Amino acid sequence: MRLTRAGEYAVRCVLYLARQGKGVLVSRHEVASRADIPTHFLAKIAQQLAKAGIIEITQGAAGGYRLLHEPGGITLLAVIETVIGEISLNDCVVRPESCANSPICTVHRVWDRAAAQLRETLRETSFATLLDESCCLSPMAARGK
Repeated sequence: MRLTRAGEYAVRCVLYLARQGKGVLVSRHEVASRADIPTHFLAKIAQQLAKAGIIEITQGAAGGYRLLHEPGGITLLAVIETVIGEISLNDCVVRPESCANSPICTVHRVWDRAAAQLRETLRETSFATLLDESCCLSPMAARGK
């Protein structure tokens, strides 16, 4: 499994907003620029994050995005699966009917277990944890200026 570009951008967006703090309104341009996300991609991702209740979008010239929860209450799993859907390593795990061998396939159980372990690791990782460690945002983005 490889994280999609959309998943990566969603993580960058939330991480940047988490650095600013819960409830702090940040312009779309600032998020796009500081988190290195193309603006057309950011708009789509922000809509998905807003629909999931992770961020709020404020329209208008003074609009932007704000984080709705404390960074410790938002997990990598929640953000990634908001954008890409449930993480799985193989179609047969999510859609057993797609493979005639699913009921008897021994590899199916391995994919299922591996995906569960990955999902658990992402569930255990909050954005507060990421803020406490070094992260993928540039030093300028980390300062927020």
